[in-house]
Amino acid sequence: MSLLLPVTAPVATTALVLAQQPGNGDNGGQGEDFGKSSPLGFLILLLFLIAVALLVRSMTKHLKRVPATFDPEEKAEADAAEAKDEDQAGKPAPEPVKQPEKSESS
Repeated sequence: MSLLLPVTAPVATTALVLAQQPGNGDNGGQGEDFGKSSPLGFLILLLFLIAVALLVRSMTKHLKRVPATFDPEEKAEADAAEAKDEDQAGKPAPEPVKQPEKSESS
């Protein structure tokens, strides 16, 4: 037990010295104006808020232009409906392209 006491005494003394507040009048940068904002800071904050509002508005406009899905199936259905409309209007519909048949040997 006598070996532990000399080792812990310098550590405890150092902790007490470091934990003390400075006595020379220095408040660690927390003077009379600490925590107060200037009018310039408020103006910059308002400018940032306006910029964010404009960006959100622009993003909303762009997102409204995006299609619901990017599936190619819907395009094929739209083309089929357009061909059907042309058929009903009396115009000859373009003939479908015949796909080559695959042989079973390959």
